[in-house]
Amino acid sequence: MDHSIARSRSARTAAVATVGAAALVALSAVGPASGLAVAGAKASLPAPVPASHGHVLKTGMAAPVPTSVCLSQIQIRCYTPLQYRTAYNLAPVYDAGITGKGRTIVIVDSFGSPTIQNDLQVFDKQFGLPDTTVDVRQWGTVPPFDPTNADQNGWAGETTLDVEYAHAIAPGAHIVLIETGVSETEGTTGFPEMMSAEDNAIRHGLGDVISQSFGATENTFPDYQVNGTRSLMALRYAFKDAAMRGVTVLGASGDNGATDATLDGTGTYPYPVDSWPSADPLVTSVGGTQLTLDDSGARTAPDMVWNDGYGAGGGGISGVFARPWYQNGVAQVTGDHRGTPDISMTAAVNGAAWTYQSFDPTSVGWGLVGGTSEATPIFSGIVALADQKAGHRLGLINPALYAMAEHPDRNGIVDVTVGNNSFAGVTGYDATPGYDLASGVGTIDAARFVAALARR
Repeated sequence: MDHSIARSRSARTAAVATVGAAALVALSAVGPASGLAVAGAKASLPAPVPASHGHVLKTGMAAPVPTSVCLSQIQIRCYTPLQYRTAYNLAPVYDAGITGKGRTIVIVDSFGSPTIQNDLQVFDKQFGLPDTTVDVRQWGTVPPFDPTNADQNGWAGETTLDVEYAHAIAPGAHIVLIETGVSETEGTTGFPEMMSAEDNAIRHGLGDVISQSFGATENTFPDYQVNGTRSLMALRYAFKDAAMRGVTVLGASGDNGATDATLDGTGTYPYPVDSWPSADPLVTSVGGTQLTLDDSGARTAPDMVWNDGYGAGGGGISGVFARPWYQNGVAQVTGDHRGTPDISMTAAVNGAAWTYQSFDPTSVGWGLVGGTSEATPIFSGIVALADQKAGHRLGLINPALYAMAEHPDRNGIVDVTVGNNSFAGVTGYDATPGYDLASGVGTIDAARFVAALARR
């Protein structure tokens, strides 16, 4: 997610912008979890600010460049979807004919992007991916796109990231993009529209997995810790319907580590908090890791918790939800409450993903984005692959994840034991052997994970 400019919490994304056709030069991102500015060759790290939407860089490059060039020019790593495929060992899955074919990923974003089909086609051509037609549906009255509107621009960037990376991981899956007309910020704003859109999709059998790259700090709901946080509880009906119909629902854990944005979107809480829908027991919370890859996608160091100064993977203890039964085995970590995340995927800005966008005529081209709103659509693709392998929807996968973590090697779960999610002056949680509140059960080796999840 990001922040600043418009307060849409569209995305748990942190972004870093790029410009120039020949080199990575000064850029600035309106961005997700940190509002960073990258100038010249060195990134400048301002004080953390709350996240709101995530973005997608304002300026573009003519084409992606290798990781080694990003390192030499702006001192961060940049990755293509092909590098992620290598890092997560997806080749054996694709070689077995598992591409997500016959399954559908539903992506929900405020406003959407008017150029998503064109942008996905350019992205696919660059990386040799098969084309697909995005099924775009509007829920309610969605205003005409205005590229000068920072809020709409941020959500268009989020939409681009969500669609391109869900497709990159599950290239055979159908993608439905649902655009809503009210920007989700903090508290309940935007959620009634999003939840009614999701519930409609669930009731009409529109998809198998729902990817949510947005969230609001639990504490920003108007009746937090009063009457069971009634305003939040009233929004859970879509997730209840999803559970009954076997639809998997994912939620980004956030980009501000153990803290998150305040109601006005101008700061973060000075103590640990958690966010919804990530913290909902009926949602799989997707946290963030930092990958260290070479130009081919091979690891040169173990994955660690994302915490690179630009943002950090969200995680912690819910102040609303009691510990669900599937976390009883990790009660020594979570206590009596729901803990997040459940699992983690790539999210670091220092390890950002290439995206292509053309919705803003002043910044057409390639840019770099990071955040847990990158991790979430990537994991939606993994779930779609497992759905195809199983031959049916997998529904709420959290019980399976915690059961699989009891025998991680056999089930393709890779423990993350390095790093923490302390951020913005708030002490967070350390990665430890086994489950922790910085990385969940860990990350994945897809060749084993997809098959193991499909068996559950």
